[in-house]
Amino acid sequence: MATLQFKSESPYVRRDDRKHDPSDVKYQKFLEATGGDVSGAARQRVSLALIGVGRAGAIHLNNLVGNPNADIMFVVEPDESKWGKIRGMCGPTTTILHPDKLDTALSDPKLEAVVICTPTFTHKDIILQTLQAGKAVFSEKPIGETPADTKECYEAAESARKPLFCGFQRRWDPTFSDIQARVRRGDAGHIQIIKSISRDSPLPSMEYLKISGGIYHDCMVHDIDMITWVLGELPNQVFTIANAQIPEIAEINDHDNVVTTLQFPSGTIGIINVNRFACYGYDQRLEVFGMKAIFEAENGKPNSAIHSSQTGANSAPIFHSFPSRYDEAYAAEMDTFLDVVCGTTELPITFLHSAAISKIADAAENSARCNLPVKIEWEAGDIPEGYHA
Repeated sequence: MATLQFKSESPYVRRDDRKHDPSDVKYQKFLEATGGDVSGAARQRVSLALIGVGRAGAIHLNNLVGNPNADIMFVVEPDESKWGKIRGMCGPTTTILHPDKLDTALSDPKLEAVVICTPTFTHKDIILQTLQAGKAVFSEKPIGETPADTKECYEAAESARKPLFCGFQRRWDPTFSDIQARVRRGDAGHIQIIKSISRDSPLPSMEYLKISGGIYHDCMVHDIDMITWVLGELPNQVFTIANAQIPEIAEINDHDNVVTTLQFPSGTIGIINVNRFACYGYDQRLEVFGMKAIFEAENGKPNSAIHSSQTGANSAPIFHSFPSRYDEAYAAEMDTFLDVVCGTTELPITFLHSAAISKIADAAENSARCNLPVKIEWEAGDIPEGYHA
């Protein structure tokens, strides 16, 4: 009876006044899909073509099939052995084309946007062709193989007055975006150290690595984008120590074991650790240490079961690869692209973001090759809105 005095009123009293915490993004998405208590007009459907059903393309295709705001008019894929599976996913209203018939899709006046998931070396030509046809573009990173290619693509987008959306999906991960919001509003005070770990799993094929663009532009660019986005600041110096522990990767003059430090004008120090293979799973962590608090993003797992016995306790390993680790991020990223196409939100990643990320990745690789720190200079026109350098 001692605690009876603390008994509260029935939970049904003022039930309708209670709101669910916005951190539960899955519940929010459920409400939007079912027409629950989410205010706002219905979202417009966007007619799309998807080009390339490889690793990233399969993720985007699966998300678009389940997205009520997407109408998949065309899928362009050279491997005809995949066509039956694609047709089963998309249904009879989707036309499947070989890449040599891409013009058929781009010339359709009902087509509004194109999602490009082809190898890096093809991005520029497909982007320019798509923009010339007057369609919005989503492209997996990088936009181009060189800074000049990237600039040409964004200039073409500006001329066509169509959005060019570059895919850096980690920004849409619920944990990372929560940390970024907290850092930007000052919850941790001035940041002293920010540390990102990205260790790949499973081991990529050599065929992929030969066309990947190298570990700096294929992998580290995600960490560079993450750290600079969280801080809202660009580094003025980087120093990289790197080597190749795997003989096959050494033979293609790439690295698989990398640590880069980044010096920021404010005094913040950034640390990026990137590895091509982790035997225990897809290791993706972030630590932000400030004067007032520390924020940490740990690895997720497929389930939370814990088995305990007389020999100890064990649980499921961390997610095996990026499709499972970033499933929510990819879906949210595509939602944002559809909103950009409809004109209801601003393009989140601009030419200046893409160019800055590429410039920092170049500096990190140059530092590794020469074993010296590399200074990075920024002109006022190089700095994205909301960032400092």
